[in-house]
Amino acid sequence: MMVALLAFSVVSGAWAQDASDAPKPSAPSASPATQAPEGRKGGADRSAAGNPPSASEQHRLPPDSTTKQTLALPGRTLEFTATAGSIRLFDQKGEPQADIAYTSYQLDGVDRANRPVTFLFNGGPGASSAWLQLGSAGPWRISLGGGEAVVSSAPPELVPNAETWLDFTDLVFIDPVGTGYSRFVATGDDVRKRFFSVDGDVNAIALVIRRWLEKHERLLSPKYVVGESYGGIRGPKIVNNLQTEQGVGVKGLILLSPLLDFREFQGTSLLQYVVSLPTMAAVARQTKGPVTRSDLADVEQYARGDFLVDLARGQADSEATTRIADRVAALTGIDPAVSRRLAGRFGVSEFRREFDRRNGKVTGRYDASVQGFDPNPDSTVSHFGDPSGDPLIAPLTSAAVELTRGKLNWRPDGSYQLLNGRVAGSWDFGRGPNPAESVSQLRQILALDPKLKLLIGHGLFDLATPYFGSKLALDQLPAFASPDRVKLVVYPGGHMFYSRDTSRQAFKSEVEAVMK
Repeated sequence: MMVALLAFSVVSGAWAQDASDAPKPSAPSASPATQAPEGRKGGADRSAAGNPPSASEQHRLPPDSTTKQTLALPGRTLEFTATAGSIRLFDQKGEPQADIAYTSYQLDGVDRANRPVTFLFNGGPGASSAWLQLGSAGPWRISLGGGEAVVSSAPPELVPNAETWLDFTDLVFIDPVGTGYSRFVATGDDVRKRFFSVDGDVNAIALVIRRWLEKHERLLSPKYVVGESYGGIRGPKIVNNLQTEQGVGVKGLILLSPLLDFREFQGTSLLQYVVSLPTMAAVARQTKGPVTRSDLADVEQYARGDFLVDLARGQADSEATTRIADRVAALTGIDPAVSRRLAGRFGVSEFRREFDRRNGKVTGRYDASVQGFDPNPDSTVSHFGDPSGDPLIAPLTSAAVELTRGKLNWRPDGSYQLLNGRVAGSWDFGRGPNPAESVSQLRQILALDPKLKLLIGHGLFDLATPYFGSKLALDQLPAFASPDRVKLVVYPGGHMFYSRDTSRQAFKSEVEAVMK
């Protein structure tokens, strides 16, 4: 979920195998940038009896745990098979690199060749899949606040999820290396550099998807990919990798609160102000009553019209700057004097602090309709966290551990990593002519498969990845990305808009329609 920046280095040549299989090295046949990954199974190659275990064996995750589950929901009962386990990835020399943990749910008593299977991951980079699993799509969920502030001491109670997607698709939640219980089994900086990069990360997750399909004999099933937040960068690239490198077709891509192009939020880009203005206006308007996207039509028109034109005139044009400052103040409710001082150009942190500074409060970043106290209201420097995100870390972590170790009976050693800041801090963000963006891959995957569908969901009050950024990006796609294939839906809520009951219910219906 954290929004961070990434770079391009490749784990090509790495392959995945069942954790119980030992790899056989394969001879290199192409350059690392183009070599096709391998998924070959080999015989056991254990150390001689009495020899101490290798470093990779010491770090190995336990064998997969498969359990039968029954879930009582309004109007129906779901019986399904749950598996918590891992898939091991190897480099082209056959050396183990990482164990990638996953949790899968497959409905019993159905024709699996025709039943969809959906692969889900969050973002960060450095975020586990717990948000999507325990907040939106999984069989069980916990309360994420629903637009109200939550506290870290909130009980992490797992309850049956009436909006689980298991009604119409099997589910596989993937935790990239460094998140959840996924871990490196190799040592050294090189392996981390390969995995902690745009292309290395994409290649690894695509390999896990292919290997899971082989392992569970689901290659014939309709396949869907779901990503949240930085999953907006991962998702299109993973689908493209599956289509062209792994030999796996995908019927649909679903993105929640995605970031599609880092350039909108960097440096001197004027788009960073354009894409966030409708969200800031929505936050101001919701204080007076419920707000929908249709209520923001005037703001969207202004943002991509006169606002952008006056921004382009620059601060050297004093009349244009005054127009911007006064209009932005009127739309956001922020003190006009402050808006003039900032030339109407509010960064996200500035808006969050200035919106209700008179009461010593700051807004959330993930959900700016949620407010909390500024711990240092008199400081000239901003020192505050996110009242809409930080309090979720404790209950989500506890619930994920309880689900894995309790209900699913899988007990890895080590700590569960819900949100690993070391991953984001180590990430290679990409520089030069190829910054981290996925709109190019969206064009490729939609052009390559005219039947592939794209659904994007956003929350109105999300300042981490504002919905208007996706709107502008989708508007630039060619005509073949027609409305019957590409759809944007926006709901009341923040980054995790599914924390609100009505938004979660509505989005489930949209996802089901895509899969039907």
